[in-house]
Amino acid sequence: MKAALARLTPRLHRPDRYQVVQSLKMAAAAILAWALTGWWLEAPMALMAPWAAVALVQGTVYRSLRTAVQLVLMITAGTLVATGAAALTGNTMIAMVVALPLTALLGNLAPVGGQGLYASTTALFVLAYGSHSWPAVGHRLLETLVGAAVGVAVNAVVLPPVHSRHVSRLASALPRDSARLLRDMADGMQDYDASRAEQWHRGAKDLLAALSELYIGRGWDSESFRLNPGRRLRRWTPAPSTDWDSVWARVANRLLALTLTLWETAAEDRALPRPPGRARAELGRLLSAAAEACEAYETIMANAAIQVQRDRLDSALVEAHRALATVKRQLHGQGPDADAALGSLVADCHALLDDLAPSEQHV
Repeated sequence: MKAALARLTPRLHRPDRYQVVQSLKMAAAAILAWALTGWWLEAPMALMAPWAAVALVQGTVYRSLRTAVQLVLMITAGTLVATGAAALTGNTMIAMVVALPLTALLGNLAPVGGQGLYASTTALFVLAYGSHSWPAVGHRLLETLVGAAVGVAVNAVVLPPVHSRHVSRLASALPRDSARLLRDMADGMQDYDASRAEQWHRGAKDLLAALSELYIGRGWDSESFRLNPGRRLRRWTPAPSTDWDSVWARVANRLLALTLTLWETAAEDRALPRPPGRARAELGRLLSAAAEACEAYETIMANAAIQVQRDRLDSALVEAHRALATVKRQLHGQGPDADAALGSLVADCHALLDDLAPSEQHV
């Protein structure tokens, strides 16, 4: 039992403010839609309104509006197909046999993404409840429109979502995670084995995964300002330019190549030997200085003590280049295989330091 909880624990985390706000807005939209249709309008199938309202509290106001159009179209199609099938067949079971394949196909073919599911589920509800008379069709559509309007209005008026702070957090995580990986590599450079080098390689892959998440986050950030009536009233944190992503994409790829070479030099089934002890010591010094440079970039991005951090960055890169020069002097005389392995590491480290050199793209 404890082992199962231990495996589950990393997947469970406290909801952040955005998740709490959106969840409460969904509940509020559903309650308001139900009150309008079930209590005030006394609609016979009032569940359509809160159902639509919950679905339309989306991650951005623009997405709520776009999804509202798609959802209303799919629910209208499902309602009309189910009503027509019931009128033609006069039998609920036969009407389902006719309507469900048609609405499922329509939902898959229409360019509405996940909203296509509402065509067949609406047809199923209409037929199962037996509310497929033409007056009932009008009620279904009215309830859906009320729910859609409530969902979009709640999402647009009550703390409309803005994702710029999320993008800034993702962007600042790149130098932080790079520094953490580089420090771990520096600490283990003297006695690393295949298992530890493989762990470093997985860490470099995680950096690339974080970059993909940042690209997605930028899309959400841009979309969250479209048609957002509260964008001028919300606090937002300006994210670095997309050039920042390009720089850290190169850094992540350098680390991926570097860790792969280290992994191969430690693997028993590879012919590449590990670098000699002196070279490993200097590589550890180089990687530690590179980690210092990444930490300086993280602090610079947070606009904290910028000049101090720039001096820290310059000092770290000078130290890294000194260590690199020492490693380069050991490139020859170790044997062809050892020279090949060390040469690959030197090339990757040199490119890494070039990528970390200060430029306008970093800030």
